[in-house]
Amino acid sequence: MGTWDIGHFDNDSAADFCAGLDEAAAGDREGVLRRVLTLAADTGAEEYLDFDEAVEAVAAAALVASQCPGGEPVTSAYGPDEPLPVLAVELRPLAVAALDRVVAGESELAGLWDESEDGPAWRRTVQELRDVLAPAGGPAPEALFELA
Repeated sequence: MGTWDIGHFDNDSAADFCAGLDEAAAGDREGVLRRVLTLAADTGAEEYLDFDEAVEAVAAAALVASQCPGGEPVTSAYGPDEPLPVLAVELRPLAVAALDRVVAGESELAGLWDESEDGPAWRRTVQELRDVLAPAGGPAPEALFELA
C-alpha cells in the first residue's frame, strides 16, 4: 500500500496529495478539497473507488475536520505545510459522504485495510473523523464496522 501507519496522512498517496495542495494557489485550496471529496462522495456504491481517490478523500476530510469544533489540528509531517483558508461549513457533510463511500463496498482502500490486522483500528480512525464532522449526525453507519 505504500503505507507506514493508520493515520490519515501516513501513506505515499496522502503525502503526495498534501504536497499538491501546497502547490495550489491559496485561493484554490478549498476547491481542491471540494473536488476530491465530491469525487469520492459521488462514486456510486456499485462503482469501484480507487485507492488513491479514497486516500485523498480521507486526507481531505481530515483537513476539513481539523477546522471543526473538537477537530484535531493536523500535525503530521506529511500533511500540508501551507495554511488552509477558513473552510466553508458546507464541506462538512460532503466530507461525511466521502468517508461513508470510502468505507463502503467496492472501495479498494477499505478492502486493503480489511485484509490487514490493523483494519479495525483504521476504521475507528475514520469513524472518529466522521464524528467530528457530523457530531449530531446520529449513529455511525454499519459499514464502518463490517469487514468486507
